[in-house]
Amino acid sequence: MEVNYDNGLNLKATELRLGLPGSDEPERQTTPRSNKRTLSEISSSGVTDDGNDYQQDSAPPAKEQVVGWPPIRSYRKNCIHATGRYVKVSVDGAAYLRKIDLKVYRSYPDLLKALENMFKLTIGAYSEREGYNGSGYAPTYEDKDGDWMLVGDVPWEMFISSCKRLRIMKGSEARG
Repeated sequence: MEVNYDNGLNLKATELRLGLPGSDEPERQTTPRSNKRTLSEISSSGVTDDGNDYQQDSAPPAKEQVVGWPPIRSYRKNCIHATGRYVKVSVDGAAYLRKIDLKVYRSYPDLLKALENMFKLTIGAYSEREGYNGSGYAPTYEDKDGDWMLVGDVPWEMFISSCKRLRIMKGSEARG
């Protein structure tokens, strides 16, 4: 490096030039350049300005997504979270409906116990010959074809896939 002293001034040190700080050569750039680095710049940048090596093979830290961002409309949230099998449940004589997720329950007894607790009624035991005996109510469901059947007539997995809605009927109406 050559230092030029004219009248005791170091003009080289105060010279304005285009280039990276600390480099002696001005940047040779004739065309506008994008913000992306070229492959030669990436491969030659294994050493930092202070002379320390850094590890090139390490991946950049993963960006964490902020909870609740980006905002999602409520109908899309419902589509995303609707992995369950929701059906409406009605009871004869009750003025309200409930919606339950059939995927939460593992078998008919689990489902019936939940319905008894939800509607404060007694359903009774199921038998293939007599249906639901010993109670004033009989749980029925509408299948894909629109037919009403007694809950428990088909295997559990088939029931989950074919049930469109549940209705807990009065026992006398279900038998007739």
